[in-house]
Amino acid sequence: MLSASPVERVLEAEEQGAGALLAIDTALGTSVALGVSGRVYEAVSDDPRRHAEAIGGLLARVFAASGATVSAVTGVVIGVGPGPFTGLRVGIAAAQAFALGRGVPLLPLQGHEAVALAVLEAGAASGVRVVQDARRRELFVTEYSGLDWAGVPVRSEEPHLVPRAEYREARNEVWPERIPAARLVQLAARRLASGRRFEAEQALYLRAPDVKQPSAVKRVSA
Repeated sequence: MLSASPVERVLEAEEQGAGALLAIDTALGTSVALGVSGRVYEAVSDDPRRHAEAIGGLLARVFAASGATVSAVTGVVIGVGPGPFTGLRVGIAAAQAFALGRGVPLLPLQGHEAVALAVLEAGAASGVRVVQDARRRELFVTEYSGLDWAGVPVRSEEPHLVPRAEYREARNEVWPERIPAARLVQLAARRLASGRRFEAEQALYLRAPDVKQPSAVKRVSA
């Protein structure tokens, strides 16, 4: 008999009401959520820089509010961006460490999808454009046309960088203050139930790092 995959085991636990999904995102501030027994508990910090300092306290708050234990977590939803390098790496590292410690799978999702879900479920009829400050006079932009049959936002344009000077406003745009981790939990549950794939476990920085390896090593003469 073939054993179930890690993701299949998460789904099985969810269907039985025995599992909990933890979500962590640090692309905009810090957002943590825990979905357990049909309810989602969320704690947030809007500080754009102190992700590492905030994340431990936020984790403690959602577990305390839910009454769940760490051992109840069957999957960790990780926000992979788009976002700046410094912010994203804190949340991704925390999610990886938690998943490794518990021996549960990572469930990567794009943060803009969570923002789009909140807007589209509120009744947006013409899709939504999610716009996020990328610093350096640039913007992260993703377009969504609506929700599919499983209630998952459909990307009509992948995340990309746009120079602020070239950006043209749209009536259906939204500029989130943070990525809602509670919506990441909701999206993960829908993807699991519908058999959808998750994103690659790779951060979406959308730009090359500032520090690059030299293309050649210079010889030093004696």
